Amino acid sequence: MKSICLYFQIHQPFRLKRYRFFDIGRDHYYYDDFANDDVITRIARNSYLPTVEAIKEMIETSDGKFKAAISLSGVVIEQLEMYVPELIDALKDLAKTGCVEFLSETYSHSLASLSDIEEFRTQVQEHDDKIYALFGQKPKVFRNTELIFSDEIAMMIASMGFKGVITEGAKHILGWKSPNYLYNSVAVPKLKMLLRNEKFTDDIASRFSDYEWSEYPLTAEKFISWVAATPPEESVINIFMNCETMGEGQGRETGIFDFFKALPIYAEKAGIEFITPGDAVAKLRPVDTLSVPYPMSWTDEARDVSTWLGNRLQNEAFHKLYALAERVRMCEDRRIKQDWNYLQASDHFFFMSTKYGAGRNSYSPYESPFDAFTNYMNVLSDFIVRVEEQYPTQIENEELNALLTTIRNQAEEIQQLEKELKSARNEKLSSKKAKTPKTTPAKVELHQEEVVVAEEKPKRTCKRTSKK
Repeated sequence: MKSICLYFQIHQPFRLKRYRFFDIGRDHYYYDDFANDDVITRIARNSYLPTVEAIKEMIETSDGKFKAAISLSGVVIEQLEMYVPELIDALKDLAKTGCVEFLSETYSHSLASLSDIEEFRTQVQEHDDKIYALFGQKPKVFRNTELIFSDEIAMMIASMGFKGVITEGAKHILGWKSPNYLYNSVAVPKLKMLLRNEKFTDDIASRFSDYEWSEYPLTAEKFISWVAATPPEESVINIFMNCETMGEGQGRETGIFDFFKALPIYAEKAGIEFITPGDAVAKLRPVDTLSVPYPMSWTDEARDVSTWLGNRLQNEAFHKLYALAERVRMCEDRRIKQDWNYLQASDHFFFMSTKYGAGRNSYSPYESPFDAFTNYMNVLSDFIVRVEEQYPTQIENEELNALLTTIRNQAEEIQQLEKELKSARNEKLSSKKAKTPKTTPAKVELHQEEVVVAEEKPKRTCKRTSKK
């Protein structure tokens, strides 16, 4: 049976406030609380909440046949907990249905997979712990920031125990092949790849309300007929998009929610089922292997990482940030750890992109990429000062790595010694109990009687002496 694998991404960064050069060393709070509250609240009201409500309604009306997947970054979860806690509750209700799967990703929605393996692992673990704590699910399928993927990243993902990964069905990787199959990674054959179908995704995300599109208006019946018309052997159609498509990118007035709710009805008539990424990885058989020698993503025509690391500004900020990684990992300051997470969000580097010209990026809060770079570097400069106060730059990275290894080894040795000490104490306590003689109740009574007799004899002797 042909399947549709539908997935929504939910992410918003902590936006930085206007931070001047003269604030460095004086102001250690970097965030625009008003903008963060305003953006997340508005998008949640227009998109996230109605989408979650629609998914729940579709699950109920289809008797559990409708299924979908959601991926939330750790930083957006923190914002939702602060500003839109009702959405967290709504997502918990979705988790209880058993028809929604939560995916794994980096906590900060970061580019750590391109720079620092240890930081990448740490963030994925932190993210998955958060998902489990909130929704009771342990993610089985991984989706990297912006669907960034390569053979090297595949080995990192597989080493963490994931069986499947979601990435882009890029033409330069697929060639003549179709994205509508399950594939294996050539680097790690046991890792299965789900590839986004660009056309079907963009039909909804980009062209749905385009009056000049030859297929306008797009109806649920028409869309499902296109899916059904794909070759019978093509087993899964992967539609992966930002959740903001619903209600923000495509406003409610366009009929996007009505279109969405009608999909399961026409899919059932066409004999098409909805499936989660985890089910797809478990049930479907890969048809071939794919090699991705260089990192790819789901952005722009090039489908590479140049949107975030394509100019000198971005690379300067990126390398300055991750040069601090070892020092931050040694740090125990909660505020530094928190700022470290927030500053890694890929959005900060996206705002510096010059691919859209030197003018203002429509998604950016800055006037230009240079403005974004200057503001970020001012913040980063203050952050560097705070980190170096605890771990000075005089200590070279190699020396720092050696020190970190020594500290870890000492910690493990201390744990081992504590276990041995505890074991020795238990053995000593057990031997003491074995040697201690047991006093029976009869002997106690006997001792008591002997004491009484000893006390009575002197009294009688004294009485006889007085009579004489």
